[in-house]
Amino acid sequence: MENYSLKDILHTFTKSNGRHRLLYNKAPIGGLSSMSVALILYSLPFWIYLIIFKTAIFDVLGIATSIILYIISSSTVMITVFVVAIRAKSAVIKAIGESWNHYFKDVDLDMVLASTKTPYSDFFDYYSKVAKIEQSEKELHDYLLDSFKAMKEDNADLIEAMQRDNKLN
Repeated sequence: MENYSLKDILHTFTKSNGRHRLLYNKAPIGGLSSMSVALILYSLPFWIYLIIFKTAIFDVLGIATSIILYIISSSTVMITVFVVAIRAKSAVIKAIGESWNHYFKDVDLDMVLASTKTPYSDFFDYYSKVAKIEQSEKELHDYLLDSFKAMKEDNADLIEAMQRDNKLN
Protein backbone atom coordinates (compact mmCIF):
# COMPACT_ATOMS: atom_id res chain seq x y z
CA MET A 1 0.00 0.00 0.00
CA GLU A 2 1.10 3.49 -0.74
CA ASN A 3 1.57 6.11 1.96
CA TYR A 4 -0.36 9.26 1.12
CA SER A 5 0.28 12.72 2.49
CA LEU A 6 -1.93 13.93 5.32
CA LYS A 7 -3.43 16.65 3.15
CA ASP A 8 -4.31 14.13 0.43
CA ILE A 9 -5.95 11.88 3.01
CA LEU A 10 -8.01 14.76 4.39
CA HIS A 11 -9.06 15.93 0.91
CA THR A 12 -10.61 12.54 0.20
CA PHE A 13 -13.36 13.00 2.80
CA THR A 14 -13.45 16.77 3.40
CA LYS A 15 -14.36 19.73 1.25
CA SER A 16 -12.02 22.71 0.84
CA ASN A 17 -13.74 24.43 3.78
CA GLY A 18 -13.08 21.42 6.03
CA ARG A 19 -16.65 20.13 6.12
CA HIS A 20 -17.59 16.49 5.56
CA ARG A 21 -18.15 15.26 1.98
CA LEU A 22 -21.23 13.22 1.14
CA LEU A 23 -19.51 11.63 -1.85
CA TYR A 24 -15.89 10.78 -1.06
CA ASN A 25 -13.24 12.01 -3.46
CA LYS A 26 -10.69 9.49 -4.69
CA ALA A 27 -8.88 12.00 -6.96
CA PRO A 28 -6.21 13.04 -4.37
CA ILE A 29 -5.08 9.42 -4.09
CA GLY A 30 -5.16 8.60 -7.78
CA GLY A 31 -8.80 7.77 -8.48
CA LEU A 32 -11.88 9.31 -10.01
CA SER A 33 -12.92 12.75 -8.79
CA SER A 34 -16.15 13.03 -6.82
CA MET A 35 -17.19 15.84 -9.17
CA SER A 36 -16.96 13.44 -12.13
CA VAL A 37 -18.99 10.81 -10.31
CA ALA A 38 -21.58 13.40 -9.26
CA LEU A 39 -21.85 14.71 -12.82
CA ILE A 40 -22.45 11.19 -14.13
CA LEU A 41 -25.03 10.47 -11.44
CA TYR A 42 -26.85 13.79 -11.98
CA SER A 43 -27.01 13.19 -15.73
CA LEU A 44 -28.55 9.68 -15.50
CA PRO A 45 -32.21 10.83 -15.19
CA PHE A 46 -31.78 13.06 -18.25
CA TRP A 47 -30.28 10.24 -20.30
CA ILE A 48 -33.12 7.95 -19.28
CA TYR A 49 -35.62 10.64 -20.27
CA LEU A 50 -33.94 11.13 -23.64
CA ILE A 51 -33.95 7.40 -24.33
CA ILE A 52 -37.50 6.62 -23.20
CA PHE A 53 -39.15 9.66 -24.72
CA LYS A 54 -37.26 9.48 -28.00
CA THR A 55 -39.88 9.60 -30.77
CA ALA A 56 -39.23 6.09 -32.12
CA ILE A 57 -39.36 4.45 -28.68
CA PHE A 58 -42.23 6.63 -27.43
CA ASP A 59 -44.36 5.66 -30.43
CA VAL A 60 -43.82 1.96 -29.67
CA LEU A 61 -44.40 2.22 -25.90
CA GLY A 62 -47.15 4.82 -25.69
CA ILE A 63 -47.55 7.54 -23.10
CA ALA A 64 -48.65 5.43 -20.11
CA THR A 65 -45.96 2.80 -20.54
CA SER A 66 -43.29 5.45 -21.13
CA ILE A 67 -44.21 7.30 -17.93
CA ILE A 68 -44.27 4.09 -15.88
CA LEU A 69 -40.95 2.99 -17.36
CA TYR A 70 -39.43 6.40 -16.56
CA ILE A 71 -40.62 6.21 -12.93
CA ILE A 72 -39.22 2.69 -12.53
CA SER A 73 -35.94 3.73 -14.15
CA SER A 74 -35.71 6.78 -11.90
CA SER A 75 -36.10 4.64 -8.79
CA THR A 76 -33.35 2.39 -10.12
CA VAL A 77 -31.15 5.46 -10.53
CA MET A 78 -31.78 6.43 -6.88
CA ILE A 79 -30.69 2.98 -5.75
CA THR A 80 -27.63 3.27 -8.00
CA VAL A 81 -26.70 6.61 -6.42
CA PHE A 82 -26.89 5.06 -2.95
CA VAL A 83 -24.77 2.06 -3.95
CA VAL A 84 -22.16 4.21 -5.72
CA ALA A 85 -21.85 6.50 -2.67
CA ILE A 86 -21.40 3.54 -0.30
CA ARG A 87 -18.86 1.85 -2.57
CA ALA A 88 -16.92 5.10 -3.05
CA LYS A 89 -16.77 5.60 0.71
CA SER A 90 -15.57 2.07 1.39
CA ALA A 91 -12.99 2.25 -1.43
CA VAL A 92 -11.57 5.50 -0.10
CA ILE A 93 -11.45 4.25 3.49
CA LYS A 94 -9.71 1.06 2.37
CA ALA A 95 -7.18 3.03 0.30
CA ILE A 96 -6.29 5.59 3.00
CA GLY A 97 -6.57 3.32 6.05
CA GLU A 98 -2.92 2.35 6.24
CA SER A 99 -1.73 5.91 5.69
CA TRP A 100 -4.17 7.18 8.34
CA ASN A 101 -2.77 4.67 10.82
CA HIS A 102 0.71 5.94 10.00
CA TYR A 103 -0.28 9.45 11.13
CA PHE A 104 -2.84 8.61 13.86
CA LYS A 105 -2.37 5.04 15.07
CA ASP A 106 -4.56 5.57 18.18
CA VAL A 107 -7.46 7.16 16.28
CA ASP A 108 -9.96 4.91 14.54
CA LEU A 109 -10.78 6.35 11.10
CA ASP A 110 -14.24 4.78 11.14
CA MET A 111 -15.03 6.66 14.35
CA VAL A 112 -13.85 9.94 12.82
CA LEU A 113 -16.06 9.46 9.77
CA ALA A 114 -19.08 8.05 11.60
CA SER A 115 -22.31 10.00 11.43
CA THR A 116 -23.25 8.94 14.95
CA LYS A 117 -21.88 10.27 18.24
CA THR A 118 -18.30 9.14 18.76
CA PRO A 119 -15.38 10.62 20.71
CA TYR A 120 -14.26 12.23 17.43
CA SER A 121 -17.60 13.63 16.26
CA ASP A 122 -16.21 17.16 16.45
CA PHE A 123 -13.33 16.41 14.06
CA PHE A 124 -14.83 18.39 11.19
CA ASP A 125 -15.42 21.40 13.47
CA TYR A 126 -11.76 21.37 14.49
CA TYR A 127 -10.49 20.76 10.98
CA SER A 128 -12.68 23.44 9.39
CA LYS A 129 -10.93 26.04 11.57
CA VAL A 130 -7.60 25.38 9.85
CA ALA A 131 -8.65 24.01 6.45
CA LYS A 132 -8.33 27.34 4.65
CA ILE A 133 -5.05 28.30 6.34
CA GLU A 134 -1.95 27.24 4.40
CA GLN A 135 0.06 25.00 6.75
CA SER A 136 2.87 22.54 6.42
CA GLU A 137 2.19 18.84 6.88
CA LYS A 138 3.94 18.93 10.25
CA GLU A 139 1.90 21.89 11.54
CA LEU A 140 -1.34 20.28 10.39
CA HIS A 141 -0.38 16.94 11.93
CA ASP A 142 0.49 18.59 15.26
CA TYR A 143 -2.77 20.55 15.26
CA LEU A 144 -4.81 17.44 14.56
CA LEU A 145 -2.99 15.46 17.26
CA ASP A 146 -3.84 18.22 19.74
CA SER A 147 -7.42 18.26 18.45
CA PHE A 148 -7.79 14.51 18.92
CA LYS A 149 -6.39 14.83 22.43
CA ALA A 150 -8.91 17.61 23.20
CA MET A 151 -11.78 15.54 21.75
CA LYS A 152 -10.77 12.57 23.90
CA GLU A 153 -10.76 14.79 27.00
CA ASP A 154 -14.12 16.33 26.11
CA ASN A 155 -15.67 12.89 25.55
CA ALA A 156 -13.99 10.99 28.37
CA ASP A 157 -17.38 9.75 29.63
CA LEU A 158 -18.28 8.38 26.21
CA ILE A 159 -14.91 6.62 25.88
CA GLU A 160 -15.34 5.08 29.33
CA ALA A 161 -18.85 3.87 28.44
CA MET A 162 -17.58 2.39 25.16
CA GLN A 163 -14.79 0.57 26.98
CA ARG A 164 -17.24 -0.85 29.53
CA ASP A 165 -19.52 -1.96 26.71
CA ASN A 166 -16.60 -3.70 24.94
CA LYS A 167 -15.73 -5.55 28.17
CA LEU A 168 -19.30 -6.86 28.43
CA ASN A 169 -19.34 -8.15 24.85
